[in-house]
Amino acid sequence: MYLPQYHSIPENDEFWGKDFTDWISVKNSKPLFMGHNQPRVPLSGNYYDLSKIENVAAQAKLAKEYGIYGFGIYHYWFNNDKNLLTKPAEIIRDNKGIDINFFFAWDNISWKRSWSNVKGNDWAPLNDENKKKTNKGPQILIEHILGTEKDWENHFNYLLPYFTDSRYIKIDGKPVFVVYHFSDKIVEMGRYWSLLAQKHGFDGITMVYRDDKVHNISNSEYIFTYEPTTSGWGGLFDKVLNRIKHYLSLDNNLKTYEYDQIWKKIIRNAKKDKSPQHWSGAFVAYDDTPRRGEKGKVVLNSTPEKFRNYMNELLSISQKYGKEYILLTAWNEWGEGAYLEPDTITKYQYLQALKDVLNK
Repeated sequence: MYLPQYHSIPENDEFWGKDFTDWISVKNSKPLFMGHNQPRVPLSGNYYDLSKIENVAAQAKLAKEYGIYGFGIYHYWFNNDKNLLTKPAEIIRDNKGIDINFFFAWDNISWKRSWSNVKGNDWAPLNDENKKKTNKGPQILIEHILGTEKDWENHFNYLLPYFTDSRYIKIDGKPVFVVYHFSDKIVEMGRYWSLLAQKHGFDGITMVYRDDKVHNISNSEYIFTYEPTTSGWGGLFDKVLNRIKHYLSLDNNLKTYEYDQIWKKIIRNAKKDKSPQHWSGAFVAYDDTPRRGEKGKVVLNSTPEKFRNYMNELLSISQKYGKEYILLTAWNEWGEGAYLEPDTITKYQYLQALKDVLNK
């Protein structure tokens, strides 16, 4: 999964100040407990700008070198008037020499304030978890409007030049389109898109939905788990432990989780769910305190060696059950501590771990 956020856009300038990107959050992050690895620093201080062709091309080259098949590029189409953070995808589209496969992953929800105590990060692409609090400024920053068939066709037409690209990932001649927030209306849109796609020479659309409350999918639709969210935040033990720590005021609202516990749950779920239509998610590591401060979540005790072993097991399970893809969080989610890109501490170790598994 690939975050296209590292370039200036007018909306971020308006909300958070000129030239805001996640790099500001990453640079300003502070350790919150003994041994907390913050701030994270990219290797050679490579705080890149994804509006520049050479930086997108370098990412693609590095990913291919270490065996990654493609990027799932986050897509921020809010409505007919707002489609944000498009520059990296446009660079890939317009430069055929960039050798990377890709698809879009639509984060189809409004941007709302989350009342974070980290300046510049009081937003969230999910519903506000602390609704009782109030703060100055609008609650909804940008509204997501799904619309009707006319709007869906407009959205499809925007995507069409990407779908027709030979690098755009397809299954059985159908472009893959991942959707993060499921609804019956989204399914209706996806099936309408399939009709439009057939008019343009495709065999349809391969819609892939995150597994939250998904039901009644057809043989040409898929489900994936988003990790570590699906397996990480729902455990009773961690919920109780974090609540106890909160009441004892040991770490304010900071929530901590164990890498091994989350990964073992991912493996257990992968073994139970044998359907080729259900793709597993995976994750490198996780720490969103650069964005959330003491309201963040930290997964403890991740290492490249553990990542190698768990990915090896997950790939074996996926191959056994004929699951063609694993969606890995993430290539470059620096603000969530979920990145394969090299940093100053682990350097290329996570990338090498993945390459070792793929070679095996």
